[in-house]
Amino acid sequence: MLRLELTGITKQYPAVRANDGIHLKVAPGQIHAVLGENGAGKSTLMKIIYGATQPDAGQMQWNGREVQVASPAQARALGISMVYQHFSLFDTLTAAENVWLGLDKAMALPEVTERIGQVARTYGLDVDPLRPVHSLSVGERQRVEIVRALLTNPQLLILDEPTSVLTPQAVEKLFVTLRQLSANGTSILYISHKLDEIRALCHHCTVLRGGKVTGEVDPTQETNASLSRLMIGAEPPQLRHETRAAGAVVMAVKGLSLPQRDPFGTTLKDIAFDVRAGEIVGVAGVSGNGQQELMAALSGEDMRAQAGSITLFGKDIAAHSPRKRRHEGLHFVPEERLGRGAVPTLSLAQNTLLTRTEAVSGSGWIATDKVRQLAESIITRFNVKAGGPGAAAKSLSGGNLQKFIVGREIDAGPKLLIVSQPTWGVDVGAAALIRGELLKLRDAGCALLIVSEELDELFEISDRLIVIAQGRMSPSVPTAQATIEQIGEWMSGLWTSAETQAKETGHAEA
Repeated sequence: MLRLELTGITKQYPAVRANDGIHLKVAPGQIHAVLGENGAGKSTLMKIIYGATQPDAGQMQWNGREVQVASPAQARALGISMVYQHFSLFDTLTAAENVWLGLDKAMALPEVTERIGQVARTYGLDVDPLRPVHSLSVGERQRVEIVRALLTNPQLLILDEPTSVLTPQAVEKLFVTLRQLSANGTSILYISHKLDEIRALCHHCTVLRGGKVTGEVDPTQETNASLSRLMIGAEPPQLRHETRAAGAVVMAVKGLSLPQRDPFGTTLKDIAFDVRAGEIVGVAGVSGNGQQELMAALSGEDMRAQAGSITLFGKDIAAHSPRKRRHEGLHFVPEERLGRGAVPTLSLAQNTLLTRTEAVSGSGWIATDKVRQLAESIITRFNVKAGGPGAAAKSLSGGNLQKFIVGREIDAGPKLLIVSQPTWGVDVGAAALIRGELLKLRDAGCALLIVSEELDELFEISDRLIVIAQGRMSPSVPTAQATIEQIGEWMSGLWTSAETQAKETGHAEA
């Protein structure tokens, strides 16, 4: 008997048919990948299974019995749990309180708090149950969602991009646990854009394109290229990352130390590195180790940095506002798309005004035609699937909104571009487009600092790598001389002996 069977699932929105007659079968204990480019209909389908969205047509059978799942609470009662790509957490509550709200009330809050610690240790997920969610990074929030789902002991676990916040070592540990769950009969629907993961972990793969099923394959018998062809109709373009000599120092950070702004933040300790013209410096690290604090200091959101600790072209900018830093050529892409990178209810055209002022006169008048033209050019250049410049930011899939936000800053022609998580949740085709544009910007002489938890991404596009752990920065190492195992160890803060060696070979920062 099948654990889950969908027949003819259809969902129509005003501008798009998200799901078009989808059939899906999941067996007990099966790890089943759902693969598709951004906007292919994966998230809508998962929300239908989880009861968060109702289909216009089609049937769902659960353990051989036809059901209509009217709400996530009903789904959880049936034994279905889901970890969303966009999180459903209350910012003012603690991690434990958020988890408790998602469970039946058979357990008291102190018991839930204790269980969170047990599950977090078992799965290698670092979660502090007493921290308020507003103090957590995006990656730490994802861990809370994963732990909440696992606490329900689900028969079907839906995971949307679950490994983007983990070190390579922690990914392996999670895979061991998922295989254990599978062996015990738990079915897993696994959404990921990491084709290597799907091939290594999953038993079966259903491919969606344009809201329809375009193929079902055994991923262990496929290559990355063949999966890409099924997903986007072609192989993603190969990036050309040629080694080149870097230019003059654009941004220098020296002796940057900042106490945490809240009890659960990370203190930055004597951060020092530089970024040169025509190079990409990649910053690796497990979420919650000071990335948020560093990005806030560099972008100007946190203006407590000591005088002289941050310079741009030799000029002290430690006390400059974000707007003044943009005027001087520093552009920034935050990790959080909705709420910080874009205002959800505003149109794409209006969202260009957050960081682009070309269409605003000195007296404050906005040339609306120019704003629309700017948004339209970004949509076209970065292949953003949207209903035009007037589409609300919240109406776009996560990957398409990411393309628009990254495109908005690249299109500005920055002298220094700082990007946090450039391709988080973005399909392979869109990721290749974004990474290609970042490399073009580098080749045009821009300095780039890329913060990412995707090690494969950092190795693909970076010229040098540094690691942040517990608020401290490692020495830099040329990407060509680094290994994933070495960087994975450094992400745990284990670079003391390596630092000595790097200094001896001239690879450490001055």
